Order: sequence, then structure tokens, then C-alpha cells
Amino acid sequence: MAAPKYQAPRGTFDVLPKAARLRGRIERTAAAIFARAGYEPIATPSFEDTELFERGVGHSTDIVRKEMFTFEDKGGRSLTLRPEGTAPICRAYVEHGMRALAQPVKLSYLGPFFRHERPQAGRYRQFHQLGAEAIGTDSPLADAELIGLLAELLAELGVPGVELRLGSLGSLDTRRAYLEELKAHLRSHEAELSKEVRERIDANPLRAFDSDDEGTRAVMATAPKLVERLDGEDAEHFEAVRGLLDAAGVAYSIDPTLVRGLDYYTRTIFSFVCDRLGAQSEIGGGGRYDGLVEQLGGKATPAVGWAAGIERIMLALEDDEPAPGRDVFIAVAGEGHERRARALVLAGELRKAGLSAEVDLGGRGLKGQFKHADRIGARQVLILEEDGAQLHNMTSGEQRSVEAGNLIAEITRGEA
Repeated sequence: MAAPKYQAPRGTFDVLPKAARLRGRIERTAAAIFARAGYEPIATPSFEDTELFERGVGHSTDIVRKEMFTFEDKGGRSLTLRPEGTAPICRAYVEHGMRALAQPVKLSYLGPFFRHERPQAGRYRQFHQLGAEAIGTDSPLADAELIGLLAELLAELGVPGVELRLGSLGSLDTRRAYLEELKAHLRSHEAELSKEVRERIDANPLRAFDSDDEGTRAVMATAPKLVERLDGEDAEHFEAVRGLLDAAGVAYSIDPTLVRGLDYYTRTIFSFVCDRLGAQSEIGGGGRYDGLVEQLGGKATPAVGWAAGIERIMLALEDDEPAPGRDVFIAVAGEGHERRARALVLAGELRKAGLSAEVDLGGRGLKGQFKHADRIGARQVLILEEDGAQLHNMTSGEQRSVEAGNLIAEITRGEA
């Protein structure tokens, strides 16, 4: 009986070399931008105590109610594969006494995250995000800087059709008063709302703005908007952020219906959307979360940050990242163990000298070796013969003899 054929679990995927090249470019570009702005890398575990997300993300959110991969370990502890990155970073900030460092602490991260949601293009149950956080400042400058970093990343990568949508949820006190007004509006139209929205009027009324239900959307078209209720310091903060973005030349539109899927956000929120991604158009976003560190056991500490989906960026780019090619392929003419061993040693020496080099691992004849060199994009082929060596330029077809004792210099000269 034939052995079974296995497939990756539903909602996961294999990153093959072509996609890995594009992913590598995204990660390198982000790392360079973060480094220039002083955001240092941090890595947190792939799983955390479940309570971290229940307290930090919010009991009423879809993430906690429906999407977390939660399990009990052998010691009876409830653990959860991390569905997002901000709560773990704030946990690390508190646990490791990072408040004693120069503030704000500016951090960047990259890694896998997990949500049990319906798989679709660019959205998977295991997905990857990169992000940045500035913890320890309530200045609108931090909001504007972080928004600018994500705008810079998407522009440098060449992501087309990107739009920045900007909003504000106000402070916790402002939002508390607004939510009572919103609940009253929803209750007055309760019969027109979807079942899910009706069930969450008290727990999470803001999510009604995200509903796809036609009746709910009609109700929300006349709902009060939080951005229009901002006053005092909340209004000043939002105006300051807008002014800073204007000064930096970062284009945006105000979206009074913008909400986020996590409870910890306060004041500035933002979303970068891409028209190439269809209905699920967000490519990255975030906002300010001034109460989260305190909620997780630390002292009151303002903070702001964002995350962007790597698979979402890749889908938007639709970019066939070319293979890098090779500086030299070392071919062996005829048979001979010594020559093949010499080819392997020489490849190692070339790599140490900073050149990319490959040897034939398939036992091909010379013609087959040339065909393979062409397929991998080798620019030169070094042919090791019984009594010498030849260097063949794959572009011009020129071939010349080279001295056996000076091969690295000759190959390097050919690359110039």
C-alpha cells in the first residue's frame, strides 16, 4: 500500500523559495527602517498565559471569544498561542523593569501569530506580522512618527494603491460617555440589527461599525461618531497628530467609523488599506494604547504602536522576486575525484572571499553542468580541467585560460 500523502494543516502554508525571497526583502527593508529610527528588536514567546490576552485584548473581542488557539499544558495551566503582539510586549516591558530605561522604549518585532479564523487570500491561521511600539510617551510626535514609519515601509517596498485612514477613540473617559450614547442609538434600532450585534450591544457596541449586515449598516449610517464628540485634550491631541502628518507630507483621510478589533486602544487609531486586497483591505494598522501597561500590572504608561501583515504585503505586491543568480559555477571536465574535491574546496574559498559559488552535486557531464549553470543564473563558469582551468563568461561567451594558483583573483577580476 502506498504511503499517505500529507498536506499542511488547514489555514497554514509552506513558504517556498520564490516567496521566501520576497519575504526576505520585506523583512530586510523593515529592519533597516526600524534601525534608522532607533527601534530595537524584541522577541516574545509564541505562547503566553491565556489571561494575558483575556485581560489585555478584551473578553468581548472576536479574538478572545472565537479565534484563540488555547490549550492546557501538562501542569494544568491555560496557555494560548499569541494572536497579536502588543500585549506580550507590554508584559515583557513590565516583567523586565523596562520603565527604568530611557523613555520611550522603542521596540520592533517580527514573528508568527495564530488565530482560528476562516482562511482566505492573505489571511491564515498561522500568519506573520512585523510591528513597532513606542512605550512611555503620550506625545503626538510618537503617533506621527510611527504612522510615518509604516508609510515609509509600504512606499519603499512599492506597495500600490495604499490609503491611510485616521481616527480617534478619545480617552477612556471620553469613550465611556460616547458608548452610552451609542448603546442608546443601537437599542432604539434593535430590531434592525443583526443577531450578533444585538448580543453585543452592552459588551462591545463599537464593533457594530464593522458589521457587513445591511440592516446594521443602515443603522450605523446615522449613529453618533466618536470623532465628532472629541473635546479638550482629546481634540488637541488629534489635531496635533493631524498637523504633524500634514507637515511630514503623509496623506490621510479621516474615517469617523474606524474602530480596531482590540479593546486596549485609546485616542489615535489608524489603518493602512490597499485597494488590491479587495474587501479585506487592511494591510497594517494600530494606534495608541495608554491604559494597557497598567492593565497588565505596571504603572500607568502611555504607548502607541502598529502591526502589519507580511502575507498581506506579499499579496499586495504580487511581486515575482528574481533569484539572485551566482557569481560563479565550478564545473569539472571529465572524471576525477581529486578535481571534484578541488572544486568543493575552491567553492568554499570563493564564498569566504564574498562571492556566491556552487559546484555540481548531481554527477552531470560537462554539457549538463553548463545547462545547470545557466538555469541557476551563474555569471561565470570555472572549468577545472586535467591540466589547467578555463573561465567562461555566460553573457559574452568569452572563454580564457586562468592560472591554477591564482583562481580567486582571476574570478574576481572577471566579476568586475
